[in-house]
Amino acid sequence: MFVVGGESLIDLKAEVALPDGALIGRDGENQIVMTAHPGGSPYNCAIALAKLGNPTGFLCPISADAFGDYLLGPLGEAGVKPLLSERVKDYTTLAVINFDANRNARYGFYRSADGAIEAEKGIAALPEQLDLYQIGGFCPIKPDEAAIWLDIVKAAIAKGATISIDPNVRPSLVDDFAGYKARLATFLDLAHVVKVSEEDLDALDSTRSIEQHVADLLARPNCQLVVVTLGEKGSRAFTKAGKAQAAIYAPPVFGDTVGAGDSLMAGILSWLHERGLLKPGKLDGLGDGALSDMLRFGAVVAGINCGRKGCKPPTRAEVDAVLGK
Repeated sequence: MFVVGGESLIDLKAEVALPDGALIGRDGENQIVMTAHPGGSPYNCAIALAKLGNPTGFLCPISADAFGDYLLGPLGEAGVKPLLSERVKDYTTLAVINFDANRNARYGFYRSADGAIEAEKGIAALPEQLDLYQIGGFCPIKPDEAAIWLDIVKAAIAKGATISIDPNVRPSLVDDFAGYKARLATFLDLAHVVKVSEEDLDALDSTRSIEQHVADLLARPNCQLVVVTLGEKGSRAFTKAGKAQAAIYAPPVFGDTVGAGDSLMAGILSWLHERGLLKPGKLDGLGDGALSDMLRFGAVVAGINCGRKGCKPPTRAEVDAVLGK
């Protein structure tokens, strides 16, 4: 089983209501409505992994409120197993989404239930057979939560899991950025696979090039594969044995970029797992050709998702249809 641990939340998007092509509002003004969509990077990635055919568990406290019910629906539809069956009283975390001029999503957060994690319950919920554990982006943000998630990650390592991380650096969520970076570094030291965006790297240290950041990551104790996403410019991958770059897959009709990086990550992990490469000692030997093929697969997964509004990752059959399999 793959396990993704970390946040789930509700994305609130401000949208103009246009039923039947007619603008709504008085005196010709548009009516802005808030639409709610299940989300959160680990939540999205878990769903994407399951839809690509991987047995997947999701480790996150789910609120007993109505939004919690809403979050559980897509997990069940995709076949993801919620590993914490006991619902929590804290309200569901909310994220408010806006889009920039390049149609990239920008987020503001109101955190609650996703932080109600307990180490003992989280460790007990881990399955015995654990191929991969992915660390969620919110895990290093608060010192007390980081310590709990760190214990869970170490328990996953003890079960033989390969560790991946997609940090989704959010400076707006962090009061003490230096402290956050130190906590993030502890998680990065445990990870075998690291996916970061160009924006993540810039937020961590804008004075360093992508190549310098990657060299630092590959020099960490366990890191063997680094993937860097570049928005519309595609993605890059690096190991000590090779490197590659791939363009995006542009869907016939564009929706938005919500969940694109999460879908790409799921595609990469799936591609590696299917070839028996998602294991320490095999990742670091990936050369240029394999890395290129891996990125292409991930790009198609992400691109199909971008053809839809919100994060709606594709099935494996949809990916294979694009790749011509």
